[in-house]
Amino acid sequence: MAGVVKMGHSNHNKPIVNKLKLNTLRSLKAHGGVDRALLSFDIDVDLQPAFHWNIKQLFVFVVASYETKKNPVNQVVLWDKIVEAKDGPDNMIIKEKGVFCKYALIDQRGGGLRGKNVTLSLYWDHMPLTGFLHMDHSDYSSTF
Repeated sequence: MAGVVKMGHSNHNKPIVNKLKLNTLRSLKAHGGVDRALLSFDIDVDLQPAFHWNIKQLFVFVVASYETKKNPVNQVVLWDKIVEAKDGPDNMIIKEKGVFCKYALIDQRGGGLRGKNVTLSLYWDHMPLTGFLHMDHSDYSSTF
């Protein structure tokens, strides 16, 4: 039964992302030979549609993506949060402004962040009571 629930889960049980955008680029500095950016973002997401009887919790995270000549795909997790079903519906809505990133945006390969377009996207892992783990992401994104 859990396998059947998982098959239709990704299409019908997605969080509703109303906003995810850069608030402030606090700093962009060369640090140890690589670029390091510290930033804050605004987020408005309703996680309730992602929960059903077989979901224990969601691991939600914001990813910054960008391209360089050396690496066409670069993805860095900036922020994360665990939301549990037992916390109730009020805790399944995240609406915050100026959320400071937990983890710095660091270009590890030396391609540089300066002058690059960076896209913010929301990802989540469904953690069921029983069955397979499932990761998905929002179609909503913003670029700065």
